[in-house]
Amino acid sequence: MKKSKRFAVLGLGKFGFYLATHLFQRGHEVMAVDVDKEIVQEIKNFSTQAIVADATNKETLLSIGIENMDSVIVSLGTRMDHSILTTLSLKEIGIKEIVVKAITEDHRKILGIIGATEVIFPERDMAEKVAHNLSSPNLLDYLPLSEGYSIMELVPQKSFIGKTIKDIQLRNVYGVQIIAIKELVPERMNLLPSSDTMVKESDVLVVIGSDEDLRNLEEET
Repeated sequence: MKKSKRFAVLGLGKFGFYLATHLFQRGHEVMAVDVDKEIVQEIKNFSTQAIVADATNKETLLSIGIENMDSVIVSLGTRMDHSILTTLSLKEIGIKEIVVKAITEDHRKILGIIGATEVIFPERDMAEKVAHNLSSPNLLDYLPLSEGYSIMELVPQKSFIGKTIKDIQLRNVYGVQIIAIKELVPERMNLLPSSDTMVKESDVLVVIGSDEDLRNLEEET
């Protein structure tokens, strides 16, 4: 059985609220924190603890037991100074995994410097994913990774069908790597397929590479 983790979500705007409830529904312990009493009351039945508190105050964070969390997600709205101050406090407290919602690119850089282990742009990342899916009919899914690299699911072009991974030479021609094949007939996931694996019409290729190389591949499919 998958071990549950202890999460704290600081800031219960739309992103923070939905993230907290989804983590809770997946069986994790979730501490949900916000200064708005009404929002905290609303999430009470969808979290392990719902606390009215100012997350920008280090002493307050310590008083609610933030140091016991495996991961803390900071989603404090449009005030960059709030998330920066909170991230710095969490780093000083010793939180190992600090995920912070950023507003601008400069904000992201500052958060990385002061201790955020991961910085996210939920609206931008989702818009990018939807844009890729809408603009590329052969593209089934798209997942941004670290800056400049992504994973995407791709319906194989006709020239790939009946050939082995070695024959189509995606790595040599496009600079991308097939890390898995979703086989529909029979239905299974082939992780790290061997070079002699043959690509079928019913397959879905899961590839990883730089955004530039993936765009070049998209244009050919």
